[in-house]
Amino acid sequence: HFSRIQMARAFLRRPSESVRLKFREASYELLCDFLANLNQKNKDNLNRLSPCSGKFRDKRLMEYIFLMTKELRLDPIVGYHAVELFQRSYEESAFEKLKEKLPLAVFSCLQLSSKLHSRALQKIDNNTAVHFLRSVGHSVSKETVLESELLVLKGLEFRLTTPNPLTYVEVLLEVLGHNESSVPVEQLYPLCHHVLRFVSLQRTAVFNSLLVTTTQCASPSTEQRQKFVTVTEDYMLLGVGVIAVASFILYFKKCKEVKHPIAFNCINNRFYILNVKIADNIGSHVSMTGLINVSQRHSRDFVLMKALF
Repeated sequence: HFSRIQMARAFLRRPSESVRLKFREASYELLCDFLANLNQKNKDNLNRLSPCSGKFRDKRLMEYIFLMTKELRLDPIVGYHAVELFQRSYEESAFEKLKEKLPLAVFSCLQLSSKLHSRALQKIDNNTAVHFLRSVGHSVSKETVLESELLVLKGLEFRLTTPNPLTYVEVLLEVLGHNESSVPVEQLYPLCHHVLRFVSLQRTAVFNSLLVTTTQCASPSTEQRQKFVTVTEDYMLLGVGVIAVASFILYFKKCKEVKHPIAFNCINNRFYILNVKIADNIGSHVSMTGLINVSQRHSRDFVLMKALF
């Protein structure tokens, strides 16, 4: 297990290379296909939610995966995809088969994810896997690593191409950048990473707060919580919210430097315009009305939490 010192070092240390994503280069046709495909996958996922959906996105587990991603200098999308693979492997395979080897199963998901998203030199090979696992206190062999990887693959029925939240954010940003040149997607992208990580690590607090707000009930019923799963698992909605919060942070920082009431009005104006752009690009899938109203009615700190949705 990571000690607190190791955790701090992992978070503070800069990766070997920054995440770079080029925007405004994909064609209109390609973007339409991407967005339509993601939207359909999101709808399909919401239509087949299981009772276990989202149950294994525990803060400690998310932190563990993010730390391993950082330590191994992998692209952040590898970590987000690993979370999705782990969630699905627990939902679709026998729980009893995996619970005794939980740390290894989590690492296997990260290893499989790295093979999908990383360049050749950044993929986690078996030598790297064994060395890393031993460095954090797990005595394993290459055979054990291979067996764990195969077990996870079987649990996933060898289907690894599942969407993750960061993919939705990136595609939505690309669409915005293509359709509206004034949207500063290059500046929003790193902010989106911070916002998405915050939501992932504070998932329970964020969604509980939202549930209480929407139901106007301090102690929502079991039925209300069950119905609310369609919100917690809606990645298109999450992607929209992350971009909206990132835009609020960006424009607030800019307007705060100008000490004039008009400067602060630009926050709502910019926020409103960007939300309309998002809504235009994803059609009627997400209604932005509530999001815009929240930004206009409440304080900055409240917006940063509630505007996610």
